[in-house]
Amino acid sequence: MSVNQREIGRHTLLSEIRRQQPIARINLSERTGISRATVTTITAELLKEGLIEEVASAPSDKDARRGRPTVDLKIRGEAHLIAGAKISNLAISLVLMDFEGKQVAEHELALDKTVFDTDALAIVLGDSLAALTGKIGRHVTDVSGFGLGIAGIVDASQGFVHWSPSLDRRNVELARLLEQHLSIPVFVDNDANLVAIAEQAFGRGQGYSDFIVVTIESGVGMGIVIGNELYRGTRGCGAEFGHTKVHLDGALCRCGQRGCLEAYVADYALLREANIAGSADGAPQVEALLEDARRGDPVAKSIADRAGRMFAMGLANLVNIFDPELIILAGAQMQSSHLYAEEVIEAIRGSIVQIDKAPPEVVIHKWGNTMWALGAAAYALDNVSERALAGMAAHA
Repeated sequence: MSVNQREIGRHTLLSEIRRQQPIARINLSERTGISRATVTTITAELLKEGLIEEVASAPSDKDARRGRPTVDLKIRGEAHLIAGAKISNLAISLVLMDFEGKQVAEHELALDKTVFDTDALAIVLGDSLAALTGKIGRHVTDVSGFGLGIAGIVDASQGFVHWSPSLDRRNVELARLLEQHLSIPVFVDNDANLVAIAEQAFGRGQGYSDFIVVTIESGVGMGIVIGNELYRGTRGCGAEFGHTKVHLDGALCRCGQRGCLEAYVADYALLREANIAGSADGAPQVEALLEDARRGDPVAKSIADRAGRMFAMGLANLVNIFDPELIILAGAQMQSSHLYAEEVIEAIRGSIVQIDKAPPEVVIHKWGNTMWALGAAAYALDNVSERALAGMAAHA
């Protein structure tokens, strides 16, 4: 077997064990098409490396008659410790998981500001990771990989943030800077991409090969899964749904452009419209504005209705371009019922290409910040697995 074939075999078998665990070697061979001899050889390497372990399998009648104990294979949870974090508007949410993907701790820190310089952010993240790992008697340096989700335009392959509302400057080598401060591997991606990973691994996207997640928080984000793979674009800047244009020379977006969808739908956009209309004394809150709209206040209702129309237009465009099986509207702030009211869903259906087949299903998934952090941890877990396998190839 060539070196390249063995590397492919390791990736294939480790991935299949993760998906199907616990699983017998003979079943691994049947599911992957890899010969039994090769499965035996490669799983022996994975066992020696400590990435998988043997566990007793439930005996079949045949095994019971023979008196022969059987074993299955599973991922060894103790092999690595993985952390994930999501930076939201006024909080950082973190989770800790083992190599098997089981959550072992979580932590949340309230923030007193929304924009950071990189040094200050590194300190806050370091302190938060220390608090997280301390909950199970471990240290930050015990973490094999740290995934971070951040809003904005991110080149995940480089850990490079072109722009983020959470940072005080553009073009930041965030992963490298955080690695220098934390002394552990760091993997950074757009937070909406990580939500798509979380939905695929733990949520409503399970079992779908093509789906879109639209996140509605302080801004608007999107993650796209095509053929079971996350789509990022050639520059790592794809899927910026919130910054698609819905109005020529329209409202100012926080990214610096005009006419972006986010500039009509996001929290700050609704509050800006309320302030311009003079509909509130002092600084209004989104919850209060939406409650006024539900009670029939004409100004508040006009603001919410326009956001709903813009949102429906954007979603209809997504359907016409991608034709996904499923659209998931996700986030902790899904109290924004003006964006997923039945009339908005109907407006989407009325604006898409009509054929004699049902349109994509649109579902609502309300969850808290922990789900974002789980997506970041799952992203780090993939990268840690890749590095562990690459290390095996290096000293083979």
